[in-house]
Amino acid sequence: MSKAKKMFEVEENESIASCLDRMKQEGYTPVKRLEKPVFNEEKKNGQVEYVPVRQKILFEGRKID
Repeated sequence: MSKAKKMFEVEENESIASCLDRMKQEGYTPVKRLEKPVFNEEKKNGQVEYVPVRQKILFEGRKID
């Protein structure tokens, strides 16, 4: 038996539409979208700075009955 909820991440070279298609093929429908920033650590003048690189997009999917 499969889970009622599952998280799907939009891959690096994947469009949001193709991620949603992948969810549909696995039998899930999106119920929530989350965006999380991804940071890189850079050292400048002896101090560590966190520089945003990209957004990680996640969808929470619920199983379609």
